[in-house]
Amino acid sequence: MAQPDSKKIFFENLSGAGKAIAVLTSGGDAQGMNAAVRAVVRMGLYVGAKVYFIHEGYQGMVDGEENIREATWESVSSMLQVGGTVIGSARCKEFRTHEGRLKAAYNLVQRGITNLCVIGGDGSLTGANLFREEWSGLLGELVDQGLIEADAVQKYSALHIVGMVGSIDNDFCGTDMTIGTDSALHRIIEVVDAIMTTAQSHQRTFVLEVMGRHCGYLALVSALACGADWVLIPEMPPEDGWEEKMCEKLSATRSRGTRLNIIIVAEGAIDRHGKSITSSLVKDNRAGMKRLNVIIVAEGAIDRSNKPITTDYVKNLVVKCLGFDTRVTILGHVQRGGTPSAFDRILASRMGVEAVLALLETTANTPACVVSLYGNQSVRLPLMECVQMTQEVQKAMDEKRFEEAVKLRGRSFENNLKTYKLLAHRKPETELPTSNFNVAVLNVGAPAAGMNAAVRSAVRVGISEGHKMFAVSDGFEGFYKGQIKEIKWADVGGWTGQGGSLLGTKRTLPAKHVEKIAEQMRKHNINALLVIGGFEAFESLLQLFEARATYEEFCIPMCMLPATISNNVPATDLSIGADTALNAIVETCDRIKQSASGTKRRVFIIETMGGYCGYLASVGGLAAGADAAYIYEEPFDIRDLQANVEHLTEKMKTSIQRGLVLRNENSNDNYTTDFIYQLYTEEGKGVFDCRKNVLGHMQQGGAPSPFDRNFGTKISAKAMQWISKKLVETFRHGRVFANTEDSCCLLGMRRRALVFQPVVQLKEETDFVHRIPKEQWWLKLRPLMKILAKYKTSYDVSDSGQLEHVVCNRPRDLDASVAM
Repeated sequence: MAQPDSKKIFFENLSGAGKAIAVLTSGGDAQGMNAAVRAVVRMGLYVGAKVYFIHEGYQGMVDGEENIREATWESVSSMLQVGGTVIGSARCKEFRTHEGRLKAAYNLVQRGITNLCVIGGDGSLTGANLFREEWSGLLGELVDQGLIEADAVQKYSALHIVGMVGSIDNDFCGTDMTIGTDSALHRIIEVVDAIMTTAQSHQRTFVLEVMGRHCGYLALVSALACGADWVLIPEMPPEDGWEEKMCEKLSATRSRGTRLNIIIVAEGAIDRHGKSITSSLVKDNRAGMKRLNVIIVAEGAIDRSNKPITTDYVKNLVVKCLGFDTRVTILGHVQRGGTPSAFDRILASRMGVEAVLALLETTANTPACVVSLYGNQSVRLPLMECVQMTQEVQKAMDEKRFEEAVKLRGRSFENNLKTYKLLAHRKPETELPTSNFNVAVLNVGAPAAGMNAAVRSAVRVGISEGHKMFAVSDGFEGFYKGQIKEIKWADVGGWTGQGGSLLGTKRTLPAKHVEKIAEQMRKHNINALLVIGGFEAFESLLQLFEARATYEEFCIPMCMLPATISNNVPATDLSIGADTALNAIVETCDRIKQSASGTKRRVFIIETMGGYCGYLASVGGLAAGADAAYIYEEPFDIRDLQANVEHLTEKMKTSIQRGLVLRNENSNDNYTTDFIYQLYTEEGKGVFDCRKNVLGHMQQGGAPSPFDRNFGTKISAKAMQWISKKLVETFRHGRVFANTEDSCCLLGMRRRALVFQPVVQLKEETDFVHRIPKEQWWLKLRPLMKILAKYKTSYDVSDSGQLEHVVCNRPRDLDASVAM
């Protein structure tokens, strides 16, 4: 396989020899914790460290004995896809006492453990930091009691702590996303999607519960992802008189023919006076609630008399006051359960490896840190800075400084809230600005899940900005044929959960039809263009930019949003639709591997889509625990194939029962999926047998994931605001005229921020023959996949996280929406 540039710093320069690392999960469980544990164990073993499990969290550390066991490579096999935490988690009152921490210190010193990787919430991480601060004193006490030798104080002088946040609530400041949040959103959206269909059928009222006692993140993102009419969260209680406004909105929605309303309430939602929202939600608004509502209620809600409100109480109240046929759905711990999503597996694996790197590089003066996600980049932040900011959020809420609480939550939370307000609350026609601009939106290329969410967002933000929005059917083919019509606010209702492209999309490029397209633009007076699609959309904008020299109709603001499962568009780390495709791949791989359970050893060869781009094969392989992934970007020959077979054969001779090999569809013209299947079958005789599977277009179908719904929604809203700004800037003498490079842009995610980049400047970054960027960030994840599959390889750490400060880590002018 191709090796990375030798000029860079590689992992061989670091060594864990002689170090002992312990990993524990504490507090509530979260999907993806097992992926983090697996990554810590395997990366630790890879660098030569001893790695220990601490079972049952801090309780196991205090109790010691069999609760602290040495981990092996095989002990973390087949746990990537398992929810919860296989090493257990427990609340431990004893660890909160000095005596309990003294016992824990003794148990760690007995095994030479001075490096702790703690996966939990802010309480668990705060406890770890206190333990670290007391460490030298605890060792002194153990010496005085004769439990350890005096030289142990010098030998084990410092305890090093690195944290990873595992919490479905995403309530920890300093990271865009915590482990488990994306999976919890999957559970919620699956339920809401199912409820919407039955709600539309029967016009029933549904009462649901959503977690979020102290943080409204799940409620807010769920509202964005399902297009809820109203959301109530603890960080931003509604203004006085919200009841009337909500009812007016529901009535207006009904009057437009919608059979369904959704109201999402976070578990800890309150009004501006600190009172429960839920009771007034039902009690004071019977006039506005027509035909059907879906009400999502917190399990810990209270009424104005401070009495708890149960779901049965709400059901009976709705039936009594409104006469609606009412049903109760309690999500509860369903949100914590199930298989982790692809996002959580990848996030946890990256964080686990970064945690080991941080432990190897730490010194006696290094503060305890937490590994965080910022945009699409891993960063290390001082643990207590994050904890203190998290506590500041609650303090601000207690003191009714709600705007400040929203800002303290971080730019991801703040952007979600701003976007929701833009999309959910339509202003009366009399309050809308009148821009007199016409904006067209179209999809180009292959369909990708999340396209419809992006179109919905563009239409509604455009209308809110005062524009007249036009929908173009079937891409540029429909454009030159005149398949253009105005699209209204209500026309895009319910689009967020729909897969594919409701506008229709074609791969047709505009170059051969520019004259007819220009004619249609004159006919409909199109002043700006939003193109949502993949590589064809990128090529289309380049062609339209070049056509400006001949046709002034194209001298208008034009923006492209990347939407393709292949994730092969230049200048963006992520594309709309890729996350849904990854989840389809991972879910299928899980099922395929499970099909071999109880049989003899078996290896599966899976072919993924992606054209010449190996993103799906590589990142999907990391999320599914693949043993190898063959891609075009990393050339391979028969010797590499043979080495992979031999490596897998050795693993199969131990306790490994199943193997997984992914191949990108265009990775090599000669080493086809059939060839690799036949090679593995022949060479594995007597050790394992082989099966193959071509996933095909199932990777393009299905309902969009919460990530793709949210990502598409937010970047589309940002694009429309950019278009509005450009329209004002370029409007001169009664017309729009934009012919500069920066008026024809691609909006993409690059590391930490969303950036508008002129498409003409991206030509040098693009391999047009193979339709891929010349440089792709995810190639740095490939060594990680190999290490976790027990290969000896180089791992580039030149781009690893450096210790930063929370306050300096969030520039207000940047907007990174990779995290939902």
